[in-house]
Amino acid sequence: MKKRIITILQGAAGRDFHNFNVVYRDNPAYEVVAFTATQIPDIDGRKYPHQLAGKLYPKGIPIHPEEDLEKLVAKLGVDEVVFSYSDVRHEYVMHWASRLIAAGANFRLLGARQTMLPSSKPVVAVCAVRTGAGKSQTTRRVAEILKAAGKRIVAVRHPMPYGDLAKQAVQRFATIADLKKHKCTIEEMEEYEPHIERGSIVYAGVDYEAILRAAEQEADVILWDGGNNDTSFFKPDVYITVADPLRAGNELTYHPGEVNLRMADAIVINKMDTATPEQVQQVRSSIESVNPHAMQIDAASPVTVDRPELIRGRRVLVIEDGPTCTHGEMKFGAGVIAARKFGVGEIVDARPFAVGSIAYTYRKYPGIGNVLPAMGYGEKQIADLEATIRRAKVDAVVVATPIDLTRLIKIAQPMTRVGYDLQVIGQPTLEDALRPVLTPKTSRSR
Repeated sequence: MKKRIITILQGAAGRDFHNFNVVYRDNPAYEVVAFTATQIPDIDGRKYPHQLAGKLYPKGIPIHPEEDLEKLVAKLGVDEVVFSYSDVRHEYVMHWASRLIAAGANFRLLGARQTMLPSSKPVVAVCAVRTGAGKSQTTRRVAEILKAAGKRIVAVRHPMPYGDLAKQAVQRFATIADLKKHKCTIEEMEEYEPHIERGSIVYAGVDYEAILRAAEQEADVILWDGGNNDTSFFKPDVYITVADPLRAGNELTYHPGEVNLRMADAIVINKMDTATPEQVQQVRSSIESVNPHAMQIDAASPVTVDRPELIRGRRVLVIEDGPTCTHGEMKFGAGVIAARKFGVGEIVDARPFAVGSIAYTYRKYPGIGNVLPAMGYGEKQIADLEATIRRAKVDAVVVATPIDLTRLIKIAQPMTRVGYDLQVIGQPTLEDALRPVLTPKTSRSR
C-alpha cells in the first residue's frame, strides 16, 4: 500500500476546517495528523471531532498552537503543511514557507477553485482585499437588491466556529434568540445580527457542504458573506470584491486578498468619502494592473449616530469592530470617523483601562492605538470588555460595533451607537454587477 502523505493544516478555525472537509476528509492518500491555531484565542488544545473528521479519524484530530508547528513537523514526520488562513502579508506567508521547508516539510497552498463547492442555485459572493474593507454593508446592500427583485436569499457566513465544533456543524439563524441558542460570540453576532434584523436567514458553521445543501432548500439565491479577506467557499456566479483605499496598496500585498482582486467580476472601491484622491487612484491602478476587465463600482460608507449630542465637545471612549483593529491593522474605524464628524472633544485612550484578555490584545496588536476593540470570543473576554469599559473615565461611549452591546454587557456611561451602510456613487451600480442573477435563467446542475 502506498504511504499516506502526513499532513498538517495550518489554520485559524475556519478555512483550515473547510480545506480539510473538501480535500482531505475520507481521502486515503493523506493522513492529517494535526491542525494548528492562531489569530483566535483559546482554540488550540481542542480536537477536530470525529463526527466531522470522518471514518479515517475515529479519534478526531488534535489542534495545536501555531508556535509548535516546526516541532510538530519533526516529531510527527510531517511531509506537507497546508497554509489555511487569511489576512496576512505575502511576506508573512513566505516566511512560514521558508521555516517549514527548512524544518523538512513541503509547503502548500490550495487553489481557490479547488475548494469552491458548486451549488444548484445562483451564488453571489462578497469578499474583500482586507478585513474591515466593508464586506458587511456591501452584503447587506446586495441582499436588499435581490429581495427587491423578488428573490429569496439566504446568507451563508464565513465560519467562526469557536465552541463545540460537532454541535456547530450546521447552524441556522432566523431570529435574535437563535444567537443565544447557539452561544454566539460578539464576533459572530456582529455578522449575523444585521442580516437577521433585516429579515434574512443566515447559515454558518463548520461543514459547508451540508450548510450549502440546507440553504439551497430555502433560497433562490445563495449570498456568500465572506470573512477576513478569504476567498469564497462556494463557486460564484457573481464575484464581488471590496477594496479599501484607506489601506491603498494592501490589495496587492496581502493573502488571499490579491486572489479576490484578481478573481472579481466587480470591485467595490469603498470609503470614497474618507479616502484621498491619491489613495483611490492607487487602488484603481492596482485593479488596472491585475484585473482590468472587472467592473469598478465607487461607494461610500457614511456614518450615522443616534445621539450626536453625547459626542459634541465630550471626552468619549470609542469601541470599534474587533478583527478590523487586530489582524485587520486599522487604527480607526467608523467610531472614530463618527466622533470626528460630530465634533468630539477628545477620544480618550482606552489602553490604561484595559484588563485581562483585553490588555493582552493590546500587547499582541500594539498598532491598535487608542480605540477599544470589541473583543468577545468567550465569556471571560466579554467580562474583560465590560470591566474595561466600566473603568474608563469618560463622558460617553461611542459604540461602532453593529450589534447592541447592551444585550451582553452593562455600560454605565451614556452611550451612542454608530451605524453605516453602503452608498453607491454614480455608475456602474451593484444592480449592474448582479445582472447575471437578476436575469431569469434555465435550471442549473451542480
